[in-house]
Amino acid sequence: MKKVLAIGYVWPEPNSSAAGSHMMSLLRLFKRQGWSVEFATPAQETEHMIDLSEEGITSQSIQLNCDSFDQYIEELQPDVVMFDRFMMEEQFGWRVEKVCPNAFKLLDTEDLQFLRNARHEAVKKETELTKEHLYSDLAKREIAAILRCDLSLIISSYEMELLQSEFNIDPKLLHHLPFMVDLNTLPESTKSFEERKHFMTIGNFRHAPNWDAVLQLQKIWPKIRKQLPDTELHIYGSYPPPKATALHNPKTGFHIKGWAKDAQEVMEQVRVCVAPLRFGAGIKGKLLDAMKLQTPNVTSEIGSEGMLPQGELQWPGAVADDIDEFVEQAVALYQDEERWLKAQSQCHSILEAHYEQNQLGDKLIERLITLDS
Repeated sequence: MKKVLAIGYVWPEPNSSAAGSHMMSLLRLFKRQGWSVEFATPAQETEHMIDLSEEGITSQSIQLNCDSFDQYIEELQPDVVMFDRFMMEEQFGWRVEKVCPNAFKLLDTEDLQFLRNARHEAVKKETELTKEHLYSDLAKREIAAILRCDLSLIISSYEMELLQSEFNIDPKLLHHLPFMVDLNTLPESTKSFEERKHFMTIGNFRHAPNWDAVLQLQKIWPKIRKQLPDTELHIYGSYPPPKATALHNPKTGFHIKGWAKDAQEVMEQVRVCVAPLRFGAGIKGKLLDAMKLQTPNVTSEIGSEGMLPQGELQWPGAVADDIDEFVEQAVALYQDEERWLKAQSQCHSILEAHYEQNQLGDKLIERLITLDS
């Protein structure tokens, strides 16, 4: 039986973030192999963290810059060490190498931090993304971590291509692993066009792209509301700061709802999900949740990036970067039932073709066993 140690950046919160959900799907995948799994993190416990013991996963608090970790890992003797984002590899990778040199080192990038940061810088400076933005100190650090590990999990097809074409990373070091969806847990049918109303978006408020999207929606919403005066926009997300709750304005239909205990339940109530993301990386959990609940969405090019191969299937809604076009697409999708049903019909096909848990999980386990033998 293999022994897996996952070193987390934070305690997993699957109901708060896509990263938390993705981490749990990996830990559960390892458990299904009959492997022993322990989760360790230097982060403080949080309000919405999952109870790992209910999953049969042991957990341990660890300290940064402390030799106590060396003693801990020497006693544990893991076969596989998975780092949650490159920062954890920077902190603990050299200690793993020193104490357990034969352990297989797996890096779960979640999304490429340097790509998200580069795009954020470009948005702040109101310029196009350039190589100067991409070739940052952050990129050097993240790519160095990828090169030090035996395998890195890359969540989007766009990032796979970027690492190989722009940074000449050997594909043997990379494994494309999108979010893994258990199709058996999806509802066979969801609420109809008539039963649904309003718009929504969702995302952890601490995540910069999500907060920026809320500010974009402040500009977009009055234009939608002018054409659809009876509609509301519901904005969900964990950890809303005072600057977010201050935007709550029921008179204009702009509702800051805060944390959703069940994101899928609220997603099924609305007719259209909106995600005007101007920067970011990876693939978007909110749009995957929309597909799971057969809720058409309107998003940006950044939002849709890497979520389905080009030329295969149609986007379940619309993709628009220009604000006026975004508004036009959102209103049309909300009003036109035939268009809405056509968009909705794409959801299951996309999930089945690109996010099916068993197929993705089997490929990863096969790769790990092959590389570790």
